[in-house]
Amino acid sequence: MHSKIVLLPGDGIGPEVVGQAVRVLEAIATQFKHVFDFSSHLIGGIAIDQTGDALPESTTAACKGADAILLGAVGGPKWDDPNAKTRPEAGLLKIRKELGLFANLRPIVTFDELLDSSPLKRHIIEGTDILFFRELTGGLYFGASGLEELPDGQQRAFSTAVYTTSEVERIVRMAAAAAVKRRGKLTMVDKANVLEASRLWRRVSARIMKEEFPTVEYDVVLVDSMAMHLLSRPTSFDVVVTSNMFGDILTDEASMLPGSLGMLPSASLGSSGPGLYEPIHGSAPDIAGKGIANPLATILASAMLLRHSLGLEKEALAIESAVKKVLAAGHRTADLVPRGAASLGTIAITDLVLQALAA
Repeated sequence: MHSKIVLLPGDGIGPEVVGQAVRVLEAIATQFKHVFDFSSHLIGGIAIDQTGDALPESTTAACKGADAILLGAVGGPKWDDPNAKTRPEAGLLKIRKELGLFANLRPIVTFDELLDSSPLKRHIIEGTDILFFRELTGGLYFGASGLEELPDGQQRAFSTAVYTTSEVERIVRMAAAAAVKRRGKLTMVDKANVLEASRLWRRVSARIMKEEFPTVEYDVVLVDSMAMHLLSRPTSFDVVVTSNMFGDILTDEASMLPGSLGMLPSASLGSSGPGLYEPIHGSAPDIAGKGIANPLATILASAMLLRHSLGLEKEALAIESAVKKVLAAGHRTADLVPRGAASLGTIAITDLVLQALAA
């Protein structure tokens, strides 16, 4: 197979972890006789510095011509001025919109070897395997927003959560189809007791599930209750679907179940075209350049890339198996051990993944 993969290293630790994932993908290409053509492009803060735009047109064009996209992270204190003309995160929101990436898939899976790295008790989290579907191009992050000056000297800010029937239908269908292939259970999270947008989600989801997926066990949980349930009974959930902001918050909360943001990959998919794959952690500017960032989430994101965009299931499983072998052997990066304990750096842990792949 000959595939074009666009790299968007971004800011902070992004270039470091993307670089290690590329090493793993190159090993996969050699081992399974594929050809992966990599090209690197600007996004986020570094793009602002070099072009004045968080998402240059050249980056958008390259992404549209790719088979898949691997992203590092964007942002950092350097670009945090709330009065700035543009911010790094604007590039991320724009690329999702430009490519029609309406579904963000975030698997929350606990590794047996890392159960004690989680702040939660082992018996609560053991066996957790949740697949979140976060709607990615609607809601509060894309609705009308603004800042008004009031006659009395105050300012009034507003952000609007907007959803259409079709936006809800397509993400619920995708999540339900995934549930059919897993354990046959779908949970929809909303705030229908307060928000009109959530009431639309509830009506549309109920209809889709009744008419198109009658064999899937379906339930609805309010977002505040879900925040508690994730910490008290995470193993009771299979596939979870929710709106943009709720999904953003809940999946970051759920990242504490496996023990570290450094272990969690994600995929952003649309109806067609290339998918975008990334770790869910941020740019971590405080450790950028120190060689200690955990690359495993990005390496696992590359496995999702192989699976969902290139249809290479065997190759994806090979990467995931290699990561598990490294963890099972007791190897850890700094985020997975108590402060001050011995750990491996970014390159060293990747070296071990490559050794496990070769074996």
